[in-house]
Amino acid sequence: MTQAADFRGVFPVFQTPFGDDGELDLAALRGELDWIATQGVQGIVLGMVSEVLRLSEREREEVSRVACSAASDHGFLAIISVGAESTSVAVRYARAAEEAGASGVMAIPPMATALPEDAVNEYYRNILAATTLPVIVQDASGYVGRALSIELQAALLASYGDRVLFKPEAIPIGPRLSALREATSGRARVFEGAGGIALIDSYRRGIVGTMPGADLCWAVVALWRSLEQGDFTSSYEIAAPLVGLIGLQPSLDAFVVVEKYLLHKQHVLTSSTARGPLSFHLDRETREEIDRLFAQLQRSVDAFRTRSGAECTRLVAGDARADHVERAE
Repeated sequence: MTQAADFRGVFPVFQTPFGDDGELDLAALRGELDWIATQGVQGIVLGMVSEVLRLSEREREEVSRVACSAASDHGFLAIISVGAESTSVAVRYARAAEEAGASGVMAIPPMATALPEDAVNEYYRNILAATTLPVIVQDASGYVGRALSIELQAALLASYGDRVLFKPEAIPIGPRLSALREATSGRARVFEGAGGIALIDSYRRGIVGTMPGADLCWAVVALWRSLEQGDFTSSYEIAAPLVGLIGLQPSLDAFVVVEKYLLHKQHVLTSSTARGPLSFHLDRETREEIDRLFAQLQRSVDAFRTRSGAECTRLVAGDARADHVERAE
């Protein structure tokens, strides 16, 4: 049985690969997950940037099974997003995730309707009753939906204890994180969920981990390790280009498009296809700035590894050989 203490470190949210025809590519997904496993992470996550809102129920469960199988094979944790517009569907996803071997589930609240707080509370309590797994309460209101109240989140923790964790993304992230910490007397186990843009500030406020995109998980692993070592000089050097990159992703669709572009650049995915309709498209100048920041991020991470002597996996291409890395000019 997975314990609350196991949920600590870097848990990348993987991207769902599609072929040029827009159909799910499960073989490419398994290849991506195998690559992620070489980057020093503690687990993987099926989440919003996995394009769950553009998957059918059947596809979502297929992706969950592949993710849980890969996690089992590599010996790390799998967290599966189960949020839905109805309680019955969310409960179904939670039960299917547990059956597939998930280590935990994560749920956003319904987004289509402005629900009263008691309805949101009942929604989460039904998910918690449907599974024995830890449940991560995700407030994704930084880009979709409405913010969850601190009082609701604290009440869930008071009722269910360590089975409940949190991924707060409501603005302002730092002050709300501290408010949740204070409302729960420091018991709340919280993941940073802004792609790493708020990681240093969130770390100082007591988070247990972070859920970045898979594309830069190697850099976030280095950043997390620098924080754990108390090497804040390296932390800020790594964070500077990372924050610049995340700053170029102002919406959920932007995260999807940029992360798939960078996974393709690193030869992890053979196609950067995302399902439409999309509200964001890369233009030439944005792509060039991403490439410049990506190269700077590589240099910052390499410098940290050299100084720290950390036995971290270098940024590698899809075949996991360091000598095949394609460096940005």
